[in-house]
Amino acid sequence: MRVTVQPGVMHVGEARSAPGVRVDVHVRPGDAKRALRQEVLRGLCGSPKELSPRWLYDERGSQLFDDITRLPEYYPTRREREILLAHAGDVARLSGATTLIELGSGTSEKTRLLLDAMQEAGQLSRFVPFDVSEGFLRRAAASLAREYPGVTVHAVVGDFEHHLARLPEGGRRLVAFLGGTIGNLKPPERARFLAELSSGLRPGDGLLLGTDLIKDKERLYAAYNDSAGVTAEFNRNVLRVLNRELGGNFDPDAFEHFAPYDEHNAWVEMRLVSRRAQSVWLSTLRRRVEFAEGEVLRTEVSCKFQQPRVEQELAEAGLRLVAWWTDEAGDFALSLALKQ
Repeated sequence: MRVTVQPGVMHVGEARSAPGVRVDVHVRPGDAKRALRQEVLRGLCGSPKELSPRWLYDERGSQLFDDITRLPEYYPTRREREILLAHAGDVARLSGATTLIELGSGTSEKTRLLLDAMQEAGQLSRFVPFDVSEGFLRRAAASLAREYPGVTVHAVVGDFEHHLARLPEGGRRLVAFLGGTIGNLKPPERARFLAELSSGLRPGDGLLLGTDLIKDKERLYAAYNDSAGVTAEFNRNVLRVLNRELGGNFDPDAFEHFAPYDEHNAWVEMRLVSRRAQSVWLSTLRRRVEFAEGEVLRTEVSCKFQQPRVEQELAEAGLRLVAWWTDEAGDFALSLALKQ
């Protein structure tokens, strides 16, 4: 699941950089709302209906996702942290990186394990958190600058689907893309993303990639259809986002959450299923959206992987796999690849 922030809480233009922190802003006020309008016109007013998972994460959605990561059924966050605890030192040694770049940094909680390992190895000179939420990123960058005195913090406010070319250069860089977020991109989108990222790297720069692994479909189903209904509330939250941002009159309770595992595509597909025939008005767009009973709105895919597939996709982007680590249960993987 991808952690981004919605239009209503996206820009804090009056915030100033903390001492020792540089902030580059590539997201303009209004960009998110324009992107939402365009996507809704394209993805919601046709058939089949689909939205990007980025719109799930307003303030309420982000809190719900944080709650999801603590559910007994939802394993990825715990498993990835387990791997980092065991192998952060290996990542630092094998990458030789002096700059750590984190895409979709959020609070950078897990990244601190990498920062600590690089600092203990005497390598860390710069940290580049990259996220779409300016206000959130400024606060996180200021906190990190206090925690790691002597380390340059160069924050970048951007969307990794549009601003990868703006990553700061210099030093030997390691890009961390954690949390299984790569799985939210379908294969063609993923190929474009990896190719664009790789094109901006220099030989010796690296990518640390978190991927959820294919496993028993019952476990995958349970992880995205938890018994407490938190994921269902998280999924329906996107309808509240559309109501607020586009003047919609969605009734979230008129949609059922369902997230089956598609074995053919090797992904979990998050769906909102209309419980009845209904008509929704989006006043900002002056559009009416019709739903038939049982009609599906897809809000996210979460691709699952095996090592050969990850290695092949990295190689096609010009990245050579040098290390592959999993948790003890074999649920999740971190791969380290270097630019050739």
